[in-house]
Amino acid sequence: MAQDWANSGLDLHLEVDPRRKAASLEEALRAAMVDGRLAPGIRLPPSRALAADLGLARNSVAEVYARLVGEGRLEARVGSGTWVRGVPEPAPGARVDRSTRFDLDLRGGLPDASGFGRSAWGRAVARALADAPAAAFAYGAPEGAAGLRTALAGYLARTRGVVAGADGLVVTHGFGELLSLVARAIAARGGRRIAVEAYGHSSHRDVLAAAGLEPVPVPLDADGMVVDRLAATGVDAVLVTPAHQFPTGVPLSASRRTTLADWARDAGAIVIEDDYDGEFRFDGRAIGAFQALAPAQTVYGGTASKALAPALGIGWGVVPPTLRDAVLEQRRLSGAATDALSQLALAALISAGDYDRAVRGARLRYRARRERLERLIADGLPGARVAGLEAGLHCLLELPGGTAEAEVERAVSAIGLRYGGLASYAADAATVASRPPTMVVGYGAPPEHRFERAIAAVIASVERARPMAPTG
Repeated sequence: MAQDWANSGLDLHLEVDPRRKAASLEEALRAAMVDGRLAPGIRLPPSRALAADLGLARNSVAEVYARLVGEGRLEARVGSGTWVRGVPEPAPGARVDRSTRFDLDLRGGLPDASGFGRSAWGRAVARALADAPAAAFAYGAPEGAAGLRTALAGYLARTRGVVAGADGLVVTHGFGELLSLVARAIAARGGRRIAVEAYGHSSHRDVLAAAGLEPVPVPLDADGMVVDRLAATGVDAVLVTPAHQFPTGVPLSASRRTTLADWARDAGAIVIEDDYDGEFRFDGRAIGAFQALAPAQTVYGGTASKALAPALGIGWGVVPPTLRDAVLEQRRLSGAATDALSQLALAALISAGDYDRAVRGARLRYRARRERLERLIADGLPGARVAGLEAGLHCLLELPGGTAEAEVERAVSAIGLRYGGLASYAADAATVASRPPTMVVGYGAPPEHRFERAIAAVIASVERARPMAPTG
C-alpha cells in the first residue's frame, strides 16, 4: 500500500541543480513565491514527499523550509504542514489606501455575476450526476448533449417562438464560438461578404473577418437595420440583433422582419440572429425570435450568460439543415468541445423549471435597475436623456449639449469606471457622423450594494467632461 506522504501536497515544477541541490531548491522556492507561482495560502508538500520527488535528502528539504520560515516567507503550522505565508495585516495606525477609485465595469450587456443562483445550480449538478449514465462521461457528440438539446428545443419554442427540434440544436461555448463556426461554414462553401449592423460589437466583426468574410455595414434607424439596402450589397449572409439592437436599443420593426425573411429566401442567404437578451423586455410587449419567419434560412443564437452567468460558457445555435453538417465539420476542425457536465446540469435546471425562475428573477432585477437609473439621471444630470428600448442590460445616455464622447471617456478612465461612447461601437466613420454624442451605459454588472454609487460615478464622469460655462 502506498504511503500517505507519497500522495500528499502539491506537485511542484522546480528546477534543481544536481551540483548544489539544497541551495538551488531554496532559490527555486523563493523565486516561485516572488513571481506568484506559489501564492499566499498554498500548502507545500511535506518535506519527505518533496525530497522523494526531487531526489534530495529529506533533511535538506527540511532545512530549506526552516530557512524560508525564518525569513517570513513560509509558515510552519504544528500538525498542519508548511504554508506559503499570506500578506501581513497592516499594523495599527498604519496608513491604509482608501482611494475612491471604482474599477467598475459598466459596459453594455454585462450581467451581475453576484446574482448567480448557486443553490439552484448546485441542485441541478447533483441531479445531473445522479441521473447521468456512464456513457455521459465519455467524449460527447460535437453537437452537444442530447438531453440539453431536447430541453432547449422545448424552452426556445415556448419562450421565444423558435421553430426547432433537438436535432437542429448545436451547443457551443457561447455566442462567439457559434458565430465563428457559422461564418467559417459560410466561407467554406464560397461565401465572401456578410452584412452587419452599423453599430455592434467590434469583436463580432473581428470574428467574421478572421473566418474569411468581409463585414459590410448597413445603416440603422428607428426601425432597426435598413434591410432594403441588403439587395444592393451582394452579401451572402447578415448578422442582426432583431429583438433589441445592440447597442442602439431599437427593435427591428414587423415590416422589416418580413422584408428580411423575403430577402433571405430570394437570395439564398443566411440570417444569423443574435438573440443576446431577448428574454429581458420590461414593457410587457415581448418580441419573439425572427427565426420563426424563415427557419430554413436562419441561424438562431442564444446563451445562458445573462440569465445565469458568463462563467458557465454555454451557448446554443438553431442551425438550418442546409448548414448543419458544415457547421459540425467546422466544430470538428476547431477541436473545441463544451463541458458535458455543465450541459447536463443546465438540462436539469431547465427541466425543473429553475431556469425559467432565474430568467424571471433577473428580469425583475434589471427592470428595477433601469427605472432607478432613469430617476437618478433625471435628478442628477440635467440636459441628458436616457434612450433605447426598455429591455436588456444597457441603455443609451444622450449627453448634454456641448459634451463630447471623447471627453467623457477620459473622465471615465480617470475615476475608475469602464464604459464607452456609441462611436466605439460603430463599424465605420460615416456612421458616427450621423448621431449626437451618446454613451452606452450598462446597468447589469455592478453588484446591488454598489449600484447607486456606480450611477453617481457615471453622472460625475459626464459632469467632469462638460464644457465650462463662460464667465463675466
